[in-house]
Formats: sequence, structure tokens, C-alpha cells
Amino acid sequence: KFVKAGEALGLGVELIEKDNYGRIAEFDALFIRETTAVNHHTFRFAQRAEAEGLVVIDDPESILRCTNKVYLAESLERHKIPAPKTLVVHKDNVDQVAPTLGFPCILKQPDSAFSAGVCKVENAEELATMSEKMLGHSELIIAQAWLPTTFDWRVGVLGGEALFVCKYFMVKRHWQIIQRDGSGKADYGRFETIPVELAPRALVRVAEKASKLMGDGLYGADIKEANGKFYVIEINDNPNIDAGVEDATLKDKLYTVIMRSFLERIERKKAGYADD
Repeated sequence: KFVKAGEALGLGVELIEKDNYGRIAEFDALFIRETTAVNHHTFRFAQRAEAEGLVVIDDPESILRCTNKVYLAESLERHKIPAPKTLVVHKDNVDQVAPTLGFPCILKQPDSAFSAGVCKVENAEELATMSEKMLGHSELIIAQAWLPTTFDWRVGVLGGEALFVCKYFMVKRHWQIIQRDGSGKADYGRFETIPVELAPRALVRVAEKASKLMGDGLYGADIKEANGKFYVIEINDNPNIDAGVEDATLKDKLYTVIMRSFLERIERKKAGYADD
């Protein structure tokens, strides 16, 4: 659908894979549609593309910021954007988690994604076990107060403006929207997609404000609603855009809007070069 939308706008669109790293300079833009991480080929591609002057989504800075939950927590606090009560945890302040957040609470690895690297602890014993395990992999982890909800809001934001709004419901008898078993298989909760203009205005505003802290690319703001207020859980680069889910209201227009953004960014960049 992205290829079709791009071609309809006059863009030459080609699908590449990780063994095409040496070809990046042939293109005007790079659109990454693979789960990103700093120690992953997607980050190397983004860095190379940016160095070659390409328009890049996700750009390296967005990947760095969004995959670092410590950076996100500190940014939200600094800009006074509502989030669940959060504590940046290290080995010397683990004892502050329980009195600060209570139980249950959520522990997150700094680079957690797609519900992996996230756990709920119910008591002091579980906290001690899981924090020790997580701090064995990272000097810092995130602890957050648990906000029980039946669904999470996801607001897709492009260039600082909301693009789509979804409700991702929790898996039955589970506290997350994704439940993984020991074999790596995943079970997903149901979803509901609504037009941006029908979504709560406060939700859209907080999603746009939080996403702008990450950059001007394409993001998915995960937000919980509790007692009529909206709390940012995280901002994701490379958000899901799955046929029949996030495009349920805009249909093919969603892909056109994103591809048009690439075209406009390419044209602006070329015009800037011409001015030089």
C-alpha cells in the first residue's frame, strides 16, 4: 500500500533489505518499516542515509530518543507532560521503588519495545528478583506506577500532527495488549480505530506535544486514560501501520498522506540545496 501510494504521487519506490546498505546513496529518501534498535542494522541504515543527505524516517535521533525510556521519562517530566508516576532506578535507589510507587508497579528496560522487556511486579519479593535481573543488563531501568485500564490509546503523529487514533485493548485475562508465551508466540487484544476529529481533544493535544519532543518524524504515542486524564506511557518510533487496523478509518488516504510527506520533504531538501 505504501508502494502504490508513492508511485501514484510520482515517487519511484523500491523495497530494499539489509544487504542493500551499499546502495543507500542512490536514493532521495529512506523509510524504515522494521522494528528499530540502536544495536541493529536499521540504526546503521538511518545514520548512513542521514549522512548521505537523504530524508529519513525514522531518523537516527528519533531512534535514539524513542528507544531510550530514561530519556523519555526525563523529557516528559521536564516539559510537564502527564505520565504515570515514574522513577529512574539504579542499584542505589531500588529501595525507593515500593514507598514511591506502591504495588503493583511496572518495570521497564530502557530499550523495551512491543511489550517485551516490561514486567509487572506485585510485591517486594518480585521487585527484588526482577530489578536485580534487569539491572544486570542495564545500569538504569524505569519503574512506573501501574494504571489499570481496559485499553491503551495509540495516536499516530506525523510531523507534529495527529494522523490516526486507535484503541488497543488488553488481551483477555492479561494486563498488556500483547501476551507472549515461552515459545515466542504472541496473542493480541482487539482494536478499535476512530477518526482523529472524533477522538478526545485532550488526548490528541498531549500526543502531539509529547511526540514533538522526539522530532518531526512518524511516531506512535501510547497513552492511558484514567479518571478523565491522559498519561503518556511512551512514544514509539516506527509505529505499527497494519492494513485493516491503523488504516481502518482513513483507508488508502493514510498511505498517501505519509508518502506525500516524503515527497514534500524531498522537495524542500532539494530546494535548500539549490539555494546554497
